[in-house]
Amino acid sequence: MSYIVLDLEFNGAYSKRQHRFFNEIIEFGAVKLDDNLRMVDTFSELVTPQISKKLNSHVSKLTHINMTELKECNRTFTHVLSKFKKFLGDGVLLSWGTSDVLVLMENCRYFDGVDTLPFLKAYCNLQSYCEAALDYHDRSRQMGLSACAELLGIGFEDDTLHRALTDAELTSLCFQKLYDPALFERYLDVCDETFYRRITFKNYNIYDIRDPQVNKKEMFFLCDRCSRKARRRSKWRVKNKTFRAKFRCSRCKREFEGRITFKKTFDEVKVIKRIAELPDPKKKETESPQNSDKEN
Repeated sequence: MSYIVLDLEFNGAYSKRQHRFFNEIIEFGAVKLDDNLRMVDTFSELVTPQISKKLNSHVSKLTHINMTELKECNRTFTHVLSKFKKFLGDGVLLSWGTSDVLVLMENCRYFDGVDTLPFLKAYCNLQSYCEAALDYHDRSRQMGLSACAELLGIGFEDDTLHRALTDAELTSLCFQKLYDPALFERYLDVCDETFYRRITFKNYNIYDIRDPQVNKKEMFFLCDRCSRKARRRSKWRVKNKTFRAKFRCSRCKREFEGRITFKKTFDEVKVIKRIAELPDPKKKETESPQNSDKEN
């Protein structure tokens, strides 16, 4: 078995044909690992844009790619994709997060009229895999590639990132360091109909308290200082699609705002809890006369 670690760079372009913005791929970068996870080959190709006539300044600054070299490479998306499919063969595709796969699908749909990636047999989201391998469970923030590399002691230069092959190589090193056959099996997806439904599912926040998907048993908070269950002191309200209420810890005498987000994913409803400090009323009273004097 071979493993193909893919990274893409893309440019935001406006499609007059579809009357919407579109992520047009401008670079493919990939690393091939054999069944012993040894690097045996690489793939690096620029793609000549067919939709946009200029690069987004942010993309150009990050990647150091310019439109002149993209035009001079004279390779369309369909041509580069054909070469990449041969490079992939029957290997397992890996990428850091699912965004590159979704962008690849978006480009295949636009240029070739295909909704899926029929050449794809198996796939693994290395971002989710590495988070599990490192026992990282911060639901409010996903782990970035550079953060993962730093945790693993993998050296890299910041100014070399954001090129497809360089990022694919760094992703490969993280995978090599964290490879565990049993864990990898759990995160390996067969690219069938369920896979496409899952990967294209748009997560959303549930903010109607009457929704049966809202588990009211989760609507509590433990004090983050003493771990005692805090008492709710106000009714739940909704702001930015998040449930919020005031809480008070009877042991610490501490008051805070508890914030709960119920996020619906394809497989489950994730519960994300955050604690926010409440403004100190005494501080406001102290500051009020000063502000009043300044105005006068």
